[in-house]
Amino acid sequence: MKIKEIAQLVDGQIVGAPVDETYEVEKAFASDLMSDVLRFSMDETVLVTGLCNNQTMRTAEMADLRVVILGRDKQPDEDMLELAVDADITLVKSKFSIFKISGILYNAGIKPLY
Repeated sequence: MKIKEIAQLVDGQIVGAPVDETYEVEKAFASDLMSDVLRFSMDETVLVTGLCNNQTMRTAEMADLRVVILGRDKQPDEDMLELAVDADITLVKSKFSIFKISGILYNAGIKPLY
């Protein structure tokens, strides 16, 4: 599924790096614990989190994530947005809960990471 489709499903706003129109998301992983994110291969995976800080961007960069959804109406600050652009990570801001975002993505055919 394309990033813009995902953003539309979760009623999200795209910020951070420009959208790569060719990138396909197949899986999702929801976590606020960044050490869990580093445990798995994140190929073609979107991270769904409520953790809205620079650590999220650093972890996403190390895990080679290309898309992060920030739930619970979290608002990234300028430093976080700059890190996202530098690491080529697209952020999607959503007012929905992490649980609701996860359910929407699952019902749309996005597979769980494990």
